[in-house]
Amino acid sequence: MNRTGGRTADDTFTGKQALVTGGGSGIGSALVRALVAAGADVVVADLDEVAAQRVADAATGPGTARAVGLDVTDAAAVQQAVDDVVSRAGRIDLLFNNAGITFGGETEDLTLEHWDAIIDVNIRGVVHGVAAAYPHMVRQGATGWGGHIVNTASMGGLMAAGLITSYVMTKHAVVGLSLALRTEAAAKHVGVTAICPAAVETPILEKGHLGRFHGRDYYLKGQGVRRALDPDVLAAQALAAVAADRPLLVTPRAARIAWRVGRWAPAFSNRAATRFVDKQRRRQARRARKAGAAA
Repeated sequence: MNRTGGRTADDTFTGKQALVTGGGSGIGSALVRALVAAGADVVVADLDEVAAQRVADAATGPGTARAVGLDVTDAAAVQQAVDDVVSRAGRIDLLFNNAGITFGGETEDLTLEHWDAIIDVNIRGVVHGVAAAYPHMVRQGATGWGGHIVNTASMGGLMAAGLITSYVMTKHAVVGLSLALRTEAAAKHVGVTAICPAAVETPILEKGHLGRFHGRDYYLKGQGVRRALDPDVLAAQALAAVAADRPLLVTPRAARIAWRVGRWAPAFSNRAATRFVDKQRRRQARRARKAGAAA
C-alpha cells in the first residue's frame, strides 16, 4: 500500500485536484497533459496566461484543465491560487512546483539582478508553493491521504559543473528542501518527490545564455545523453514516481549512472566536470570564431 490510500497506479489521479506552475510550456505543459489524461482536474498556472490557456484548451482526457495567470515570485498570489483550488474543490491533492528559469555563462558575467531573478523563481517560487499548499495537505492528512508535492529540480541539483552556477545552486536547494520535507511529511500522510532529469526538450535549452554559452550543447554533452528527453516521457515517469511515492526521479538511465558515479567517486566526478567546463569554453570559442568569419 502506498500513500495514495491503496489506490492502483491506474486510478491514482482520477478526480484529484492539481495545480501546475510553469504549466504554459515545456515540462509543465507535458505534466498538464498527463494529469488530465489520467483523470485529474488541473489548474494550469503560468506567468503567460495566454500560453496557459492554450495548454488547458489542448489537454484531453477524463480530467479537466483551466488556466490562471500566476507569478510564482508573488507569495500572496501563489497562496490565492492554492486557496482558490481548495475553495472550489474542497481540497488540493497535487502541487507541481515546476516554474523555473536558467542562466548559462561565466559566473563573473552574472549580475546581482541575474542572481536575484533565479533565486526568486527557482527557490522562492518553490517555497511559496510549499508554504501555500503544505498546511492544507497536513490538515487533509489527518483523516487520510493528505496530498503530494512534486518539485521540478534537475540533474544540476544532484551534481555540479560550472557555467551554470546559479542554476545548480537553486536546484540543489530544491532537492534539499524536497528530501528534508519528505522526512517530516511522511507521518502526516503527505508525499514529496523531486524530479531530477537530464536535458529535456524544452525552450529552456535556448534561454538564459550569457556571452558565448550554448545551452543545447552544454546540457546534452555535459549530462552524457545523446538527445534531450521528450517532456511527455518525463511527465509519464513523474506521475509513476508520484504513484509509487518515490523521493527522487532521476532520468534517463545515463543520468542515473552519472549520478551514482558522482556519489561513489566525488573527486573523480569533480575532475571530470572541470575538464568538461574547459572543453566547453574551447568549443564555444571555436563557435564564436566561425560565426565571426561567416559574418
